[in-house]
Parts: sequence; C-alpha cells; structure tokens
Amino acid sequence: MKGTCQQFVARRLAAALGALALLASCTTEVENLRPAQQLAAQREQPPGSVYLGWRIFQDKCARCHGAAADGTALTPNLLARMSDVGPHRFASLVLLRYDWEGLPAQVRNDSAARDALLDDIVARRSPVQPMPAWQGEPRVVAHILDLYSYLAARSDGTQGRGRPAP
Repeated sequence: MKGTCQQFVARRLAAALGALALLASCTTEVENLRPAQQLAAQREQPPGSVYLGWRIFQDKCARCHGAAADGTALTPNLLARMSDVGPHRFASLVLLRYDWEGLPAQVRNDSAARDALLDDIVARRSPVQPMPAWQGEPRVVAHILDLYSYLAARSDGTQGRGRPAP
C-alpha cells in the first residue's frame, strides 16, 4: 500500500510540475512577444521627429512647397510623392539629386541671394528654377530624417495640416 501511495504522489507531483512548466512557457512566450511588437511598431514609424521635421520644413521648404507640403501653383505636392519613397531615397533626392547648377555662382554661394531668388519665384517675378540640392545646408543635412518623418506622417494621414506636438 505504501508503494502505491508513493507512486500516486509521484505521478501527481510530476503532473503538477508538467503543468507548471507548460504555464511558465506560455507566460514566457506572451512576455517575449511584447518587445517584438514594440520593435515592429518602431520599424513602421519613420525614423526621426515629426515636430523637428515640421520646423525645418517651415523654415526651408514651405516657401516653395506650401506650409502643409501640398504644393503651390509652381511646385509639386510632396505628399503624393511620399508613398513610394523610403528614408534612404528621400535623403538622396533632397540632398544630392536636385541642384541649381545653371545659376550664377553668386546665387549658388550666397544664401541671401538664393532667398531673394526664391521670393521672386514664389511671387512669379522670375521663372521657375529646379529645386536646389540641400547637401550644403547644415540644418537640412542634420535633420533630413526629421523632414522625412514629417512628410511621411503628412502623407499617410497621421499628421494633419497644423503644427505637430513637440
């Protein structure tokens, strides 16, 4: 009788330990999913700050592309173009692709002269010029991913026309 009782207790203890191990592995799997889900959510968000991108956009880009990045009579709607542009391509386009090579050296090298030309273009007192390459502008270079983040958020509808929260 004593052996049978010990066998019964041993079987019950083994079953309890098995159930505990199963429960522990389920808990571990659920807890391990949380960091993975957080990483996946971060991957879906563009790198950079929407707020900082908005600030740089207002300072450097809004004059030509409109305060909400939806274009003007002279410039394209940037939001329509963001859906198939990733951060790497965006940086390449903005920093390297466009340039004002045909402009006089004074305008290319003098930010006040460039600003005056932009004012003339926007006021339609001067013919439209191609977009400048921004690789020489330190604020644009430093915040290129912030610009991307702002424009991507405007394009996908997660950021409205107004000022984003800091």
